[in-house]
Amino acid sequence: MPKLKEQHNMPNSLTMLRSLTTRRDKIILAFLFLATIGLSLIETMGISIIMPFITFASNPQMIFSYWISAEIYEKLQMPDTLHFMYAFSGLLLGFYVFRAIYNTLYSYALSRFAFGKFHFFAYRLFCKSVELSYLDFTNKKLDEIRQSIVNEANNTSLYLMNLLQLASEFFTIMLMYALLLVVSWKMTLVLTLLLGVQVAFILKFLSNKIKDNGKINIEVNTKVSEIITKTFGNFKFIKLKGNQKEIYDAFESISRERTKAEITTHTLMPLPRIILETIGFSVLIACVAYILFKYQDASAVIPIISMYALALYRILPALSRILNNLNYMNYYTSALKKVYENLIYHTEYEDNEPCDFQHSIVLKNIDFAYVDNKPILQNFSLSIKKGEKVAFIGESGAGKSTLVDIIIGIYKPQKGQLLVDNVPINNHNLRSWRKKIGYIPQQIYLFDGSVAENIAFGSKLDEQKIREVCKKAQILDFLESHQGIHTRVGEGGILLSGGQKQRIGIARAIYDDPEILVLDEATSALDNQTESDIMEQIYDIAGNKTLLVIAHRLSTIEHCSRKIEILGSNGGGVIINETLS
Repeated sequence: MPKLKEQHNMPNSLTMLRSLTTRRDKIILAFLFLATIGLSLIETMGISIIMPFITFASNPQMIFSYWISAEIYEKLQMPDTLHFMYAFSGLLLGFYVFRAIYNTLYSYALSRFAFGKFHFFAYRLFCKSVELSYLDFTNKKLDEIRQSIVNEANNTSLYLMNLLQLASEFFTIMLMYALLLVVSWKMTLVLTLLLGVQVAFILKFLSNKIKDNGKINIEVNTKVSEIITKTFGNFKFIKLKGNQKEIYDAFESISRERTKAEITTHTLMPLPRIILETIGFSVLIACVAYILFKYQDASAVIPIISMYALALYRILPALSRILNNLNYMNYYTSALKKVYENLIYHTEYEDNEPCDFQHSIVLKNIDFAYVDNKPILQNFSLSIKKGEKVAFIGESGAGKSTLVDIIIGIYKPQKGQLLVDNVPINNHNLRSWRKKIGYIPQQIYLFDGSVAENIAFGSKLDEQKIREVCKKAQILDFLESHQGIHTRVGEGGILLSGGQKQRIGIARAIYDDPEILVLDEATSALDNQTESDIMEQIYDIAGNKTLLVIAHRLSTIEHCSRKIEILGSNGGGVIINETLS
């Protein structure tokens, strides 16, 4: 996987974009640059060749007035000027066919590169988000992560595409401008002055407004995503409260703000083209009117006027597209910045070196705090033997979940060590250690798929193994009365009862045959009888496994051989009271 350069000071847009491209990208860009110059030459030739064609068509004798056309006429041994014009017409037609093919292939290469980067940005953002430490993840908004992967990655690729299109149009304009200077430098300079004033106006007054709308768009899209997530994540609660009107109003307000920004942006975007075409062709018409007024005859300058008309027909849209490209780049700058910040965000590399667990887990002089100067654990030590059934009890907020999360490698201590068989758990073997853990939380998240897909959850799906763990979790009989392990659970497990979801959670936790089972308030939302049934199943499944149980109810932990009561923190770390059964 290609690595991106990390930078800590916020650079300008082009520097950010350069940092987000790999060496391979730069090679492709070099070839695209050459193709862009080729396209500009073809476009310029397509305009410049029209002038002699019109001249020769209107006055065939002019063929002999230019040494190039005269020499070609002689070399090809043309019988007359009519056949020469037939050949010229065929050549011109072939050139424009070639021009169309070249343009199509160039557009394809440009789009393929730009949207290939969309895939790259989205993939890297997804990987970067997954690589976040759990502590960093809890401090981020899920909707912002989603927006970054889906929308900002796409907008950053569009920024790149507009930049490449801008380069293409720029070279075309420069070559055509040079051609017009050769034809009539005075008239060209007058056009330059008039169009330059318009361009300065557009860049000064329109671009900043469009850039601001780009920022608004990102903020509003995130808010829309948040409202959708909150609404459908609490669907039953909303039905019970009956506060749909408030939710409608909130969505309507945000949606109107987004619509207003989009209307403003799409109104401003075509203005550069409208202004430039109006001024440019007005000047051209004025020039023709002046010639007619002064000389009463424009036939002598028809080729030049035609040349300017065709050149402006190509230059003005190109200049308009450049301004549009700049405006879109301004609009997408906020997305580029967001992608850049997320991709350079520091995440620690974690490896999968082997980690054996045969004897004990030891916490040695551990310090941990979510906020500086407010320690949850300080100089804390604990030892757990393999196969022990250990319960952690205490009031909410006392630190028991934090303690267990450190044991299973979700949180990393700021000081001290987590030792497994006297081997420190660090970034080299952390993934291997985590794989030994089967985790059953209080809230089981089930996505809208089959029971089998939810149990395997990223591991290779083995239907026989799925049935075995479902049988151990005592849910197989229920499933076979429906569609078996392919029974659909609904979004969030809405088609199942609390006890059924918990049993699927147990099946998921034991699917990969972990050495350690962790129950984090796993049965607190269940009634006493269901809890008792499920805990019996868990203790039976645990067998010779190490079992770590976080619970409020004493009935949940009656089979644990060791109970550690977390009494809270006195400012110097957590206080515990330990008892043995």
